Amino acid sequence: MLELNAKPTPPVDVIKDGTDASFPQDVIAASQDVPVIVDFWAPWCGPCKTLGPAIEAAVTKAGGRVKLVKIDVDRNPGYAGQLRVQSIPTVYAFYQGRPVDGFQGALPPSEINAFVEKIAALAGEPDDGLAGAIEAAEQMLTEGAVTDAAETFAAILQEDPANAAAYAGLVRCYLALDDIDQAEAILNGAPAEISTDPALEALHAQIILLREAANAGPVAELQAQVDADPANHQARFDLAVALHANGQVEEAVNELLDLFRRDREWNDGAAKNQLFKIFDARDAKDPIVLSGRRRLSSMIFA
Repeated sequence: MLELNAKPTPPVDVIKDGTDASFPQDVIAASQDVPVIVDFWAPWCGPCKTLGPAIEAAVTKAGGRVKLVKIDVDRNPGYAGQLRVQSIPTVYAFYQGRPVDGFQGALPPSEINAFVEKIAALAGEPDDGLAGAIEAAEQMLTEGAVTDAAETFAAILQEDPANAAAYAGLVRCYLALDDIDQAEAILNGAPAEISTDPALEALHAQIILLREAANAGPVAELQAQVDADPANHQARFDLAVALHANGQVEEAVNELLDLFRRDREWNDGAAKNQLFKIFDARDAKDPIVLSGRRRLSSMIFA
C-alpha cells in the first residue's frame, strides 16, 4: 500500500536561528532571491516573547515567499551594532542584500501580518510552479499513474500545507486505490481553513456514498421487488443506492425522485437527503445534477 503522511510538515528552512557568523549567508546572500526578515531579540526581553511567535506565524503563512532569521543579540552583538539596534525587539527586512524596511517594539498581529505581506511582495507574485505541479499530478491520475500522482500531490503539500486542490487530489488517489479508510483519514486531516472547500466537501459526500455502496444489494433482485410492489419504499431506496454503486447515477436519481414524489416524508425525508448526497458529490455543473435539482425543486414548490 502506498505510504504517505496524512498531515504534511511545513516547509523547511523558512525560519532559522542566525548568528553573526551565518549572517552573510543567511541574510545577505539569501535575500538576493527571497526577502529575509531579521528579528533581533534576547531571552530576557518580554516584548520579544510576544513578537516572536506572531512574526513566525505570519512568515509561515506566507508559504516560502519570505524568510525569517532570529538573532540573539546577547550572543551575537556584531550586526546588531552595525545596524544600530538600540532596543529590542528590532526587526529589519532585507532584499537583494540591503535593508529595505523595519520597526521596533512589539506590534499587534494585524500589523505584523501586513508588514510580512508587504515584504513578501517585494519579490513579486509567486510563480505558478505549484499550479503546474497540480496540473501534472492530475494528468498522472487521469492516465492511471496513481502512485506517481499521489507522490506529487504529497510533495505539493510539503510546500503548501493548506493547498485544497492538492489535498483533494491526494484523497482521490487513495479512492482510486480503493483505500477508503486512508482517503477519509487524509480528508479529516485537512487544515481547518480549507475544510469547507467545495472540492473537499464533495469528497466527503462521495466517501459517504461509497460506504453505503459497500452494503448495497443486487440491482436485479431489488428491481424485481420494486416491480412487484411499487409502493415498497425501502426496496426503491435500496435500488437507488445499488444503482449508484453500479455507476448508474442518472437511474439512481430517477428512483429517488420517484420515491420523493410518492412520499416525501418517508423515513425522515430519506429520498431528498440521499439526492443531496449525490448532488454534493458531483460537479455542480454536471447535467445529472442540474436536471435532478431542477426536478426536485419543482416537486418541493409544486
